[in-house]
Amino acid sequence: MRSHNHAEIGAAANIPATSPGQVLSVSPVILPSPDRDVNLELRVTIPSTGDGPLPIVLLSHGHGPSHHLSSLEGYAPLAEFLASQGFAVLQPTHLSSRSLGIAMTGDNIRHLFLESRAADMTQILNRLDEIEASLPVLGRGRLDRSKVAVVGHSLGGLTASLLLGATNADPRDGVTTNLVDERITAGVLLGAPGTGGEALSKTGAERLPFHNVDFSDMRTPALVVWGENDGSEMLTTRGAEWHEEPYALSPGPKVSFMVKGAKHGFGGISGWDAAECADESPERLAAVSRMVAAYLKTRLVDGDDTWDRACAALAENEALGRVESK
Repeated sequence: MRSHNHAEIGAAANIPATSPGQVLSVSPVILPSPDRDVNLELRVTIPSTGDGPLPIVLLSHGHGPSHHLSSLEGYAPLAEFLASQGFAVLQPTHLSSRSLGIAMTGDNIRHLFLESRAADMTQILNRLDEIEASLPVLGRGRLDRSKVAVVGHSLGGLTASLLLGATNADPRDGVTTNLVDERITAGVLLGAPGTGGEALSKTGAERLPFHNVDFSDMRTPALVVWGENDGSEMLTTRGAEWHEEPYALSPGPKVSFMVKGAKHGFGGISGWDAAECADESPERLAAVSRMVAAYLKTRLVDGDDTWDRACAALAENEALGRVESK
């Protein structure tokens, strides 16, 4: 974790956050998985000091064009910041990752893109004792089983949606996927896909033939983060608002955070100086990271008011974005 904020974070410095401390990141943590194509591997990132229980953040990567970022090797800007704010961040390499080289076909795309990814997170929660035992630097009992959130970007946002209660009825065969995990009490969706059907472009329907998500039962509290300029023309005909649908079409309590000027990379959450980020900005990255951390703190830490203070700061710096709640 960088020992100081970037010189160009600008107005994002007004959004409250704990002064970043040292973090430790360990990988790979290997969970033997005989019923999975390969063993489940994850990275664990935690604060380097303290001995109290740590709220858990499950971080689900996207499916971008890079060779490494769509795996446990990615999302260092977000993972390290969340750990510096007092969370234990657990991020697996999903089977859909390019790094594993599993061939994708019409027969297995739903499994790789939908079902297996959510199942990875459930398996992690089922095996927290093993994770603690394999990491002496973490210590037994450090992972707070009563405070669990999921954060997902892009395709990872769909993974998070399912874990929070959304369902998906595959239009090809009618199979409905329901993978809600009630141990997860909060979520953050970053550039998550919206609905299927008429909302998909021709290319979107070809690339995501299984996609037909329904947010009406996504009842777990969540922050939906979407970029003002994230049109995603390759996937949808609805423009940037497609990524707000998890907020608009789900029951409350929910929060929508529209990030001004943002595209799908949100300033660079998937990796430092990543070529796949079309809107790289230290200020935007800091604003998104701080708002995400503030939301999770208030949702997972009793009596914490960081979210209210963050929203007040954002209201005074409207060039960064706007928040709406229900």
